[in-house]
Amino acid sequence: MSRTALLLMDLQRTHLAHMPDEYLPHAVRALETARAAGIPVIHVALRLRDAHTDAHPRNKVFGALPPHLFTADDPGAAFHPDVAPADGEIVVHKNRVSAFAGNNLQQILAAQDISHLVLAGIATGGIVLSTALQAADLDYQVTVLSDACADPKPALHDTLINDILVRRGGVATVEEWGRSLHAAV
Repeated sequence: MSRTALLLMDLQRTHLAHMPDEYLPHAVRALETARAAGIPVIHVALRLRDAHTDAHPRNKVFGALPPHLFTADDPGAAFHPDVAPADGEIVVHKNRVSAFAGNNLQQILAAQDISHLVLAGIATGGIVLSTALQAADLDYQVTVLSDACADPKPALHDTLINDILVRRGGVATVEEWGRSLHAAV
């Protein structure tokens, strides 16, 4: 039986400002489901060094960002309070798109004997896709929570969920995932 962790990814104020209002309740429900089931939650957030000394100007995603965004002093880089880490929950900062980039997430997962990653976050075409593909290549079991992921381009979200991510692991709604947890008990 694999040990599972929920990765809540990029649920920062700036990212959430670009998502529809109906998105956040799904992420909250995923968090509540994990906590109620005793599943470890790992919060992943984008954090760049001051003046973005770790973002190369040629990088299409990070090279063009204003140098104050997503630094430790940026209020927009804070977790949304509805999905903020609770005491004892792990927080991992990344400096690229994938949740594994520029940190020790893989080491944390190994130390916790985690082999199944349940992914929720924004954007589907960014961190969710990048993390799911890398996790599958690293031999983790992957489940993407379709309604706890979102993208500024809904058509892209649908294509990724229905045609790409389902081929790399499982896809479920938060409700389906919650029912599967109760069935496994």
